[in-house]
Amino acid sequence: MTESAACPNRRPVIVVGAGPVGLSAALALRALGRPVTVMEAGEQDRLRPGSRAIFVHRATLEILDRSHPGLAHDLAAQGLLWHTKRTFYAGREVFSRSYTPPPPGELPHFSSLPQVETERLLLQACKEAGVEFAWNQEVATAATSGDGVLLATTGGTRWHADYVIAADGARSAVRDSLGIPLQGSRSDGWYVVVDAEEDPGDPLPVERIFHYAHPAVDGRNVLLVPFAGGWRVDLQLHDDDDPEELSTGEGLRGWLRAVLPAPYAERVTWSSTYRFLQVIAEDFADEHRRVLLAGEAAHLFAPFGARGMNSGVPDAEAAANAVHLAMSASGPARAEAAVTEYALSRRRSAVYNCDAAGAALTHLRPGPEERARLESAAENAERDPSMGHWLDIAPYGPREAAPGNTIYKY
Repeated sequence: MTESAACPNRRPVIVVGAGPVGLSAALALRALGRPVTVMEAGEQDRLRPGSRAIFVHRATLEILDRSHPGLAHDLAAQGLLWHTKRTFYAGREVFSRSYTPPPPGELPHFSSLPQVETERLLLQACKEAGVEFAWNQEVATAATSGDGVLLATTGGTRWHADYVIAADGARSAVRDSLGIPLQGSRSDGWYVVVDAEEDPGDPLPVERIFHYAHPAVDGRNVLLVPFAGGWRVDLQLHDDDDPEELSTGEGLRGWLRAVLPAPYAERVTWSSTYRFLQVIAEDFADEHRRVLLAGEAAHLFAPFGARGMNSGVPDAEAAANAVHLAMSASGPARAEAAVTEYALSRRRSAVYNCDAAGAALTHLRPGPEERARLESAAENAERDPSMGHWLDIAPYGPREAAPGNTIYKY
């Protein structure tokens, strides 16, 4: 008897990782009638800091609703929808637009809420759908063959599956143990990202605001985005800034008082510093076509345009469909073809999103020619609205949808 056949923890499909992508993949598999087990390194009630992926596109809501009808409206009800966006250049408004709210019962263009709330609702939906969970099961290694996948945990437990969807994040142990490299680079420049609770005594207008060269913070770029319960503030640092100084203590509170009312500087719940990775896995599946990489296990982008989770959830749905087709296939060749199609199509989408996020990074760290174009657009925005519109959308990258993806266009 082979080791896989003797393995007591044998399952048809295992999803590694209980973040939004892993939970979405599990939901999609259950919607297709497939039993699925989710292995998660942490405890069920683990607490992770920060709002993280706050922006759920309508296309993502629609995907989740296909797997679990009603989930999209639950996410929309828990989130925040802002109807006005403004863009400033050196303290002067160069663009403003407000939108009509969607009719009652229609999904909004997006929902803005902390990732922990998205995960809570996804977990609840998974339990309702009959997903099995194995908590405190941190995967250390993965090995594949034509018969399936053998997973070993850090605690020494072994699991075997016919197929695995690896949604175990940026430091994916599954991807690493299979020797699938990431290709790409780290962006230049640092960013400070801050969460601040809403001040009930001085609530702010629910608007997305972007500042080029904010005069109150020595010409640094600043993005302010509301979400349910608070505000996300992104500060783009100068090349000679100390990230540690501006992300902690009075250094953090000082610049935050300059961009928000003073009480918000005392309502910080989380801060972090980033230099964004722009990387994509060389292949989104293993050589035997038994493991499918999804979400940050497969790609990491700069966050401009909210392409991370909103490309990971389409990965999850496509991976579930590919596994379902492979398990229904009439022979090994057709099964492998289903997984290969997933790997090729989702990698194409990832390449597009990586390039789009890269274009936004280039725009936000302009050379002399691009800076001159920015200044000219700001000077002419009042008499030429297209200039203001360009200044508003350019920090988020190209607006066209990636292959197999729909991106935010609100």
